[in-house]
Amino acid sequence: MDLSTLTHITAARQRSDLIALGPSVVPLAGGSELFADPRVHLTALVDLLTLGWPALTITADGLEIAATCTFAELSRLPMRVGWAAHPLFYQCCTALFASFKVWNVATVGGNLATSLPAGPMTTLAVALDAELLVWRADGSDAIVPARSFVTGNMTNALADGDVLRSIHVPLASLQAQTAYRKIALSPLGRSGAVLAGRLDALGAFVLTVTAATLRPVQLRYPALPAAHVLARDITAIDCWFTDAHGAADWRRAMGLLLGEEIRVELELAGGRQ
Repeated sequence: MDLSTLTHITAARQRSDLIALGPSVVPLAGGSELFADPRVHLTALVDLLTLGWPALTITADGLEIAATCTFAELSRLPMRVGWAAHPLFYQCCTALFASFKVWNVATVGGNLATSLPAGPMTTLAVALDAELLVWRADGSDAIVPARSFVTGNMTNALADGDVLRSIHVPLASLQAQTAYRKIALSPLGRSGAVLAGRLDALGAFVLTVTAATLRPVQLRYPALPAAHVLARDITAIDCWFTDAHGAADWRRAMGLLLGEEIRVELELAGGRQ
């Protein structure tokens, strides 16, 4: 869709170029969501791709994902010895049903910043306890835990003029066992519930619930919980919601079903270690 109110697009070359951002001037990365709807309040865009950030950087303490990394680039993340969580990257990428054209432009940061409940990069970042580097409009930096970045349906911790710079996934999360479940009302429909479980090396268990809830929900345990404990805690989640992609009671039921499947899968995986 054309954004007919735009007067210009600025190609950012350095951080100081982002000073133009504000209520009517927003960042442009892939644009797959930005150009999806009329946005008559916008007058200009600032292109982040011209900053030339490396898509993926493997470091001694984990993985840095640039906000401008595309789904296609992330889906091809090379396997590393000891990265038991590696399958989760591709699984979350494929939760976004889209053509190869969209996959080659849609960005990790854009998906997070859009903050739809069904955003698969939210699932990935929260499930792996990622930390997000935000460049604030005042020139400061902020580290925001992924689990607190998305605050509701299309709302998040970014203020006008802020830019999501990168996502850091810690090595301990990359080395953890993971399990993934997704369900939708139709084969190519938007996710109605996406759950990801993580079993850390020391036995701690984390279950992340997304798409079925207005914001990501994490349930954390020092060890794998009993089935009735997990079911009790999933039932107690207070932000199930209803829209065209599923009713709240169905989403809660799917959360219970898929959460238990994940618990059992990771229990078996832990026994094989």
